[in-house]
Amino acid sequence: MRTEQINIEYFFRLLYNLIYGAHSEVDYASFQALVAHIWLWIVVIGYALSVAGLFIIVYSMMRLFDLRKREAEYYGKLLLAPEKAGGMNPRWQHIQSLMASDSQSEWREAITEADILLEDMLTRQGYQGEGVGEKLKSVEPSDFSTLNDAWEAHKIRNQIAHEGSSFDLSETLARRTIARYEAVFREFKAI
Repeated sequence: MRTEQINIEYFFRLLYNLIYGAHSEVDYASFQALVAHIWLWIVVIGYALSVAGLFIIVYSMMRLFDLRKREAEYYGKLLLAPEKAGGMNPRWQHIQSLMASDSQSEWREAITEADILLEDMLTRQGYQGEGVGEKLKSVEPSDFSTLNDAWEAHKIRNQIAHEGSSFDLSETLARRTIARYEAVFREFKAI
């Protein structure tokens, strides 16, 4: 049984003669017309694919926005336990008792506890982030009138955390920092 083989060299020779051959059976004008016709179809198909792709993108974006809207309606409301009416927050009372001391270490502890209370409050308000700093970055200034107080107090807490007992914490600075935390907590009725 004999198998037929394709002579590839023959096809390359035809292509060469078509393009460069002086004795080619096809003239250059008809070749140019063929290329122009093929190019026209490539352009038309390209435009059609572009328009189809644009419609797919627009449709996908509309569906995505619709999905986000439904998710916001479903998951948007953060259910919180009702606040206890009246009475002082026991954690805030503990912070106040630490501030009543004359010891720098207790003032440091009070500021650290106030920062933890701030983080809990921000979490209850629905702000996302790993720590207080990231949560404060996600806050819109229009939603939080005491945002600068929160930042300044948090900066002092960071200095205490990083420098430890080598950070010279004066009574004035400690009281000013706690007053900043208090302003934030009062704005959100956390104390």
